[in-house]
Amino acid sequence: QVQLVESGGGLVQPGGSLRLSCAASGSIFRFNTMGWYRQPPGKQRELVASIDSDGNTNYADSVKGRFTISRDITKNTVSLQLNSLKSEDTGVYYCKLEWGWRPKMEYWGQGTQVTVSS
Repeated sequence: QVQLVESGGGLVQPGGSLRLSCAASGSIFRFNTMGWYRQPPGKQRELVASIDSDGNTNYADSVKGRFTISRDITKNTVSLQLNSLKSEDTGVYYCKLEWGWRPKMEYWGQGTQVTVSS
């Protein structure tokens, strides 16, 4: 059984920074993709950033240049550095781990609240 445990998040003023971390444990296929999604209040969940086992990254246009995703392959951990935060970044942030296709395995963290407010 795979489990994802998140840490970080909290309340920060506009222009501030936060760092989110996620640790996956269990039987995990080596070639996988980890990422961060967020769900603003009253809106759909959206991809923020992802990184695969080769280090290839994807970012939402709204966070490019401000957020940085990184991972430790050996430890199955992923982090998201959030800089220059805006009120629009407020939401619940979720860690995701996935691998394979037919079948595709997907695992989610419990989510952590990020609130950007003055």
